[in-house]
Amino acid sequence: MVLPLFLLALIPICASALPTQDVLRTPSTRPLVIWHGLGDSHSSPGMLEFQSLIKDIHPGIFIHSVFIDQDLKEDQRAGFYGNVDEQIDFVALQLANITELGHGFDAIGFSQGGQFLRAYVERYNSPPIHNLVTFGSQHMGIADLPLCKPYDVLCRLAGNAARAGVYRPWAQEHLVQAQYFRDPAQLPAYLASNHFLASINNELPEARNSSYAKRLTTLEHLVLVIFAQDKTVVPKESAWFGSYAVPEDEDDEDDTIVPMKAQPLYEEDWIGLRQLDERGAVVLDSCDGEHMQMTTDCWEPLVKLYVGGTM
Repeated sequence: MVLPLFLLALIPICASALPTQDVLRTPSTRPLVIWHGLGDSHSSPGMLEFQSLIKDIHPGIFIHSVFIDQDLKEDQRAGFYGNVDEQIDFVALQLANITELGHGFDAIGFSQGGQFLRAYVERYNSPPIHNLVTFGSQHMGIADLPLCKPYDVLCRLAGNAARAGVYRPWAQEHLVQAQYFRDPAQLPAYLASNHFLASINNELPEARNSSYAKRLTTLEHLVLVIFAQDKTVVPKESAWFGSYAVPEDEDDEDDTIVPMKAQPLYEEDWIGLRQLDERGAVVLDSCDGEHMQMTTDCWEPLVKLYVGGTM
């Protein structure tokens, strides 16, 4: 049968008007990835409780808690001992193989988990992070090792080993905290030996990677949360990309804080932080209390605002 010309003319219009698969797809809640902090594990009681509270706010949300080892004790140990670069490579592969994360996700990093997630963004970001929220993270490193609880043998052993030679090759390969230990009084030693923090902050001119900035600037928001009474992270301003100033004399103890916008990393935009900030995408927030003392008033507004958007 031959169709009349006026019907033939209508066929392209009708075909183009048909809804595509994307139009028919029901909007869903963007998933969330969490990376725990030092001394914790991927499914500790505290982590499971936090995930449950998020699910109360965003019903139906898919949450993945990053692990280095599925065994809880080994995962906790990996927060102290291991090569951070290798751990981030492992996590990148882990995230790439989770179907629910394929279209991207929001992320929350607790303490050192925050700078590790930022490293994932800069080095991989596939699948991509949309909003990254970091709580008390050491983005400009630490100038002193964290205090240990009286019976935390794992922490004490790692701390003693690091103090014995934080910039020696063994410590830089095997002790996690040594890999983001940045003492301004020992800056040449740090730059010569460090392979993790100096890399993700693009501090080495001969090894500066422009792709880090390109990937970081794809974030919708970078939310940096400082704990106002933090005595564990030294200096606490590291959570806002602050650091101690380089002392003029090696015998001086200079507690002057160089804020984010006065850092060469920001001024010369080594990692794209300045671009993000000028776009209004860097959010500086503060929580009362010591390190990782997260009250509901502290974390809940941020989870409501930067987690659980529609895909």
